Amino acid sequence: MKNLKLYLIENISSTLTSLSLPNVDFNLAQPKKKKFGDLSSNLPLLIGSKQKTKPLEIGKLILESLKEKKLKYIFDINVTAPGFLNFKISPMFFQKQVDLILKEGENFGKGSIGFAKSANVEFVSANPTGPLTVGHGRNAVLGDTISKILEWQSFNVTREYYFNDAGRQMRVLGKSVEARYYEILGKNFDFPEDGYQGKYIIKIAKHILKHKGNNIKYGDSIFQKSAEDIIFKEIKRSLINLDIKFDQFTNEKSFYENGEIDELLKALSDKKLIYKKDDAIWFKSSSLGKEQDRVYIKSSGEPTYRVPDTAYHLNKIRRNYDLIVDIFGADHADTYPDVIIALQSLGFKTDHIKVLLYQFVTLIQNGEKVKMSTRQANFITLDELIEELGSDVVRYFFIMRSMNSHLDFDLDVAKDQSEKNPVFYLQYAYARICNIIKQSNKEKLNRKKFYDLTLLEHTDEIIMLKHMVRFPEIIDIAYENLEPQYIANYLQQLASFFHKFYSHCKVITNNSDLTNTRIRLIKAVKIILNNGFNILGISAPERM
Repeated sequence: MKNLKLYLIENISSTLTSLSLPNVDFNLAQPKKKKFGDLSSNLPLLIGSKQKTKPLEIGKLILESLKEKKLKYIFDINVTAPGFLNFKISPMFFQKQVDLILKEGENFGKGSIGFAKSANVEFVSANPTGPLTVGHGRNAVLGDTISKILEWQSFNVTREYYFNDAGRQMRVLGKSVEARYYEILGKNFDFPEDGYQGKYIIKIAKHILKHKGNNIKYGDSIFQKSAEDIIFKEIKRSLINLDIKFDQFTNEKSFYENGEIDELLKALSDKKLIYKKDDAIWFKSSSLGKEQDRVYIKSSGEPTYRVPDTAYHLNKIRRNYDLIVDIFGADHADTYPDVIIALQSLGFKTDHIKVLLYQFVTLIQNGEKVKMSTRQANFITLDELIEELGSDVVRYFFIMRSMNSHLDFDLDVAKDQSEKNPVFYLQYAYARICNIIKQSNKEKLNRKKFYDLTLLEHTDEIIMLKHMVRFPEIIDIAYENLEPQYIANYLQQLASFFHKFYSHCKVITNNSDLTNTRIRLIKAVKIILNNGFNILGISAPERM
């Protein structure tokens, strides 16, 4: 479909030149209403606005010229008010795409936009203070799926996890474990006012008691270090349960140790962009278009997140990635710009840094919100969600809505084994295709090589074919927007078209030519579903 679009755009552009009309930027897209055809453009409106001419008159000029060209695979062109140029594509074009899909197989839909380019995707990046939550889960699945979309476009992708094991949160974690350790020993030790609750803290304390003994001194670093090691091991295991593996783990502390923090502060100081006030160090962001200056280092001497985060992004820029993607929760909306303007103030280009913000997750059960509190450890962990629903369902539900939308994760729907569950609906389409192919092989029905794609003329076949050829375009859209939801929606529609086709069109018939042709058709559908599943990270079951 992309090649046909390019072919049409080239012919339309040459037509504009021959008619002495301005060659404005225009696009061809699928119209919302089928009656307007398969592709449509508002080109007459664009030119009419520029030349102060009636769009319909311009459209008719373009129409007559294009008809003389006798464009391949185009059987009708028309102009509709207020100024749209519409194209109807011959069914033969869509029918012929079946062979192309079968030929390209697992490569169908792959692009070359990122060929010889590198991308860094930072996601999850939760400090090791406790089990991953469902919010972390959405971040994880979005990050991994976006990485897969980039890989599908030929980028060499580095999946990176950034964490801080030296901040206040980690100190509170250590004190929480220490308090539980001495509590087990029957000794007095005040539990931190904002300490971490939950059975996992007691479990870590018991582990330390078992492996390190009962004579550990007050304030020993073993409490924080052991907690970090144990929790990080659990975090990695949780991610593996979703088939997510990172290429690099980067510790905030490393930027203090290697001098990159000092280097950053000196560079900003040389540009007179930091100053001291009230015993704190401030970043002069007001001079760079922000409403107020930001604290860089508190009066206590503790840096705010802006310092190491800016150093970290500077480090990534110096690694020469062509694309840097950060995936943050919506609560970062007011904070990440400070990092970007600091980098820009030092003369670094930031156009290749894409910051994606996702909205949070609410679990719904029996029609009501599941109440949770992370600090009180009263929440469903990501592991518990995976164990209850399976990796496929968890992954799909986390990306089936736009990341800009709050996600209501309905546990009842997720558990349902019917078409109400979108994952079941998708995988059932795939399994149904596998079953038909298996049956045809068993009955030796499709061994005859002859087939005739022009036999695919039923309305449901044409509708499905038109949707099938859009797969590469959908991958491009998902890449351009860095939004997996487009692929999820596309696959749902494809499954719907297939189920409808299956209801109205018998695949194995008494007509061997038609049978062979329809088997080729469903094999092509199977390829697209499988490719889509691979990008979304869900399995393709041959039986259900």
